[in-house]
Amino acid sequence: MTDITNFQTVEVETDLLILGGGMAACGAAVEAAYWAKKNGLKVTLVDKAAVDRSGAVAMGLSAINQYVGLKDGQNTIQDYVNYVRNDLMGITREDLVANIARHVDGSVHLFEKWGLPIWKDDKGAYVHEGRWQLMINGESYKVIVAEAAKNALGAENIFERVFIVGPLMDGDKCAGALGFSVRESKFYVFKAKATLVAMGGAVHVFKPRSSGEGLGRAWYPPWNSGSSAYFTIQAGAEMTCQEVRFIPVRFKDAYGPVGAWFLLFKSRATNAFGGDYMQERKPELENWAPYGKVKPVPANLRNYLMLLDCAEGKAPISMRTEEAIQKIASAAGDEKAAKKKLKELEAEAWEDFLDMTVSQALLWAGTNTAPEQQSSEIAAAEPYFIGSHSGASGAWVSGPKDLASGEYFWGYDNMSTVKGLFCAGDASGASSHKFSSGSHAEGRIAAKAAVRYIVDEKPSPKLDAAYLEKARGMILQPLKTYADNCNKTTDPSVNPNYITPKMFMFRLQKLMDEYAGGVTTNFTTSGPNLKRALELLQMLKEDAEKLGAKDAHELMRAWENQQRMYQAEAHVRSILFREETRWPGYYFRSDKPKMDDANWKVFVNSKYDSKTGEWTMRKVPVKPLFA
Repeated sequence: MTDITNFQTVEVETDLLILGGGMAACGAAVEAAYWAKKNGLKVTLVDKAAVDRSGAVAMGLSAINQYVGLKDGQNTIQDYVNYVRNDLMGITREDLVANIARHVDGSVHLFEKWGLPIWKDDKGAYVHEGRWQLMINGESYKVIVAEAAKNALGAENIFERVFIVGPLMDGDKCAGALGFSVRESKFYVFKAKATLVAMGGAVHVFKPRSSGEGLGRAWYPPWNSGSSAYFTIQAGAEMTCQEVRFIPVRFKDAYGPVGAWFLLFKSRATNAFGGDYMQERKPELENWAPYGKVKPVPANLRNYLMLLDCAEGKAPISMRTEEAIQKIASAAGDEKAAKKKLKELEAEAWEDFLDMTVSQALLWAGTNTAPEQQSSEIAAAEPYFIGSHSGASGAWVSGPKDLASGEYFWGYDNMSTVKGLFCAGDASGASSHKFSSGSHAEGRIAAKAAVRYIVDEKPSPKLDAAYLEKARGMILQPLKTYADNCNKTTDPSVNPNYITPKMFMFRLQKLMDEYAGGVTTNFTTSGPNLKRALELLQMLKEDAEKLGAKDAHELMRAWENQQRMYQAEAHVRSILFREETRWPGYYFRSDKPKMDDANWKVFVNSKYDSKTGEWTMRKVPVKPLFA
C-alpha cells in the first residue's frame, strides 16, 4: 500500500511540453528540437511508458499506411483528400488532411534514412501493399523512430513512466500538465509556455470481445485510455467527431491485420456458405450514395455488408487465405516456380503477423492453421476512439493559413481552441487516415507551430500554490480512500467505501456496450438507449469520487478509467446529437436509420465546462478544399 504522505512534489519548468511517446510525439520531438535550438528554448517530453515501445505501433508494423508519392508523381494531394473524404462519408477537415498529405512523404524518407527497411522491387521502387501503403520490415519500426526522437531531445529532457492526468491551467490558457510517477512516490507539476498533446486514443471504453483469459487483448493498444481526449476536454477545448468510432474487421480473437490479405494478396472474404458479401450485397450500397458508389468502398460500408450477412445467420465469415496464396503461386509459372513462390508467400503471410501482431501467429500455430491450406475466421472488433486510422475523434484544431479560413483558422497550425494547447496524432480530430507516418508528420507540423507560438506570443504562465495543492489532493485521493478503508473488510477488493479501478471499468464497459451500440447489440443504438446511457454515466461519475487505489499502478488505472468515462460521455452526447445514421458498420441508430446529407453533412462539435459540468453542442459546416 502506497502512503500518500510520502509523495514528493516535483516541479519541472520548460518552454514546450510534449505529452506522449508514440509516433506523433516522436515527430514533434525531432521537429521541436531543431527549432527550439535556433530560438534558445527548452523542450521536454513526458510518456507514461518507455518511448522505445510506446504507442500504437509499439509491437511493430508490417506496412506504412500513408505514403502519397508526390515526388514520384504517383498521386496528388487532391487524390488523397478525396480518398479520406469518401471513406469518412463526406465528413473531414480537408485542410488538415491536405496539410499532412503534403508533408508525410518527408517523414517516410526520414524513417528510411534512420534505418527502417522498406521493401523495394528489382528496379529499386517501393513495394506497395495498396495505392497508399508501403510494405516494411517493421518489427523495430517504433524503436528506430524513437531513437531519433531521443537523440534530438537528450535523455535529460525525457520523463518516462510518468502518467499525465490532466491540464495545468492559467485562466483560459494551458500552462502545462499534472501527473505522477508510476514507479516512484512523486507528484509532477510540468509548467510550460506551450503544451503539445499526443497521448493516443481510447480502447476499453466498450466491452471487448476478448474476455476471461483473453481479457485485455484488443486491436488498439489496451493501455490507451483516452488521455488525449480527457486532457483537451478538461482544458475546455472544443472537440469534434466524437461520434465517430472505428470498428476494424480483423482476424478473430487475436486481432491480426487484414490489410495485407485484402490489398497485397488480393484475398476475398466469404460467408459460411461461400458467398462473397461484397458482391452479393452490392445493391445495398446504392442506399448510401454517393459514398456507396466510390472506390474503394468506405471501410464502414464494407463492415456493414459483412454484418448484414452475420445478422442473417451466415456467419462465420472467413478470409480465404488458401485461395489467395494458391492463385498467386499458380500464376508464377511452372510447378517448380509455383512451389518457390508458395514458400515466399507462406513466409510473407507469417511475417505480416510477426511484424505487428504476434498473438495472431501464436493462434495460427495453436490451432494448427496453415494459411496456404485453410481459411481463417474474421470478425468486427469492439469500438475504438482514434483520430489517426479510419476514425476521426479528437480536438478541433486550427488549419494552416494557406489552406484554412474562417472557423478553420485561428493563427497557429494544430492549436486547439485553448491558447497554448496543440494537438497531433489521435489527439487531433477530423483528419483521419494519417496512420503512423501521417501522425509523425502532424507531430512535426504541430511542434513547429508551437515553437512559433512561444516566440511570437512570449507567454508567461502563472501558477497558484493553492490551486496546485488542491489538484495534488484530488489526483492522489484514490490512494487515501483505499488506505482509510481497506481494513474495514476481510477482502480489500470488496468494500462498500470504495470501488476498484477494474470494477469501475467493467461498469463503464457494460453500460456502453448495452446502451451505446457495442458488440452485444451488433453496434446498434437509439435515442432512448443513449439517454439511458447518460443517466448511468452520471451515476458512474458520482461513484468515481470513491475510486480506491492500493499503489501507484492502481492509481494510474483509476485515472485511466476516469479518462475513458469522459471519452464515453463525449461519444454518447455526440451520437445522440447527430440525428442520422452516417456510418453504418461503425454504428447504427435504429430510430434514425438513414443518412441525411441535407441536415447533417456537418461536423458535430462539443465543449465541456469543467466549472459547471455542462456540455454544449453545435454544428460546424463542412468546407470542401477541392471540388
